[in-house]
Amino acid sequence: MNMRRYCPGALAAPGLLLPIAVLAAGEPATPAVGAGSVFQVLLGLAIVLAMVFAAAWAIRRFNPNAAGGAGIVRIVGGASVGNRERVLVVEVADTWLVVGVAPGRVSQLHSLPRPQNAAAAASPITPVAGFAAWLKQTMDKRNPQNRDHA
Repeated sequence: MNMRRYCPGALAAPGLLLPIAVLAAGEPATPAVGAGSVFQVLLGLAIVLAMVFAAAWAIRRFNPNAAGGAGIVRIVGGASVGNRERVLVVEVADTWLVVGVAPGRVSQLHSLPRPQNAAAAASPITPVAGFAAWLKQTMDKRNPQNRDHA
């Protein structure tokens, strides 16, 4: 029997013949899902989640940069001078370094001793308080009528 003669679309889409033949035979289109396969999927998901949490714990535990204590290098301030360029003032021991930061490059622009009056400004702003202040200031700039209601 020539297949082209009875089914002209068989040449264009031969993969369509198998599902049609299976449906014609009376077999179910989807296999039944057993409790064992559901348990296997849930167990795999639990293992992957446990690995993610273990990795996050290990990074937090052993990352020296995440320690909240005072480090050798501290960023005093900075300003953006372009889309991807910044000028930063970095404190190393008792010296302030003015550095230019661009993609793939950091270069020292100037070096100066730490000012005597910088001790008052040495306490860094906590990120939460800094962000909250920045957010409030930004919202007040965009919606001046909110200032009166606060």
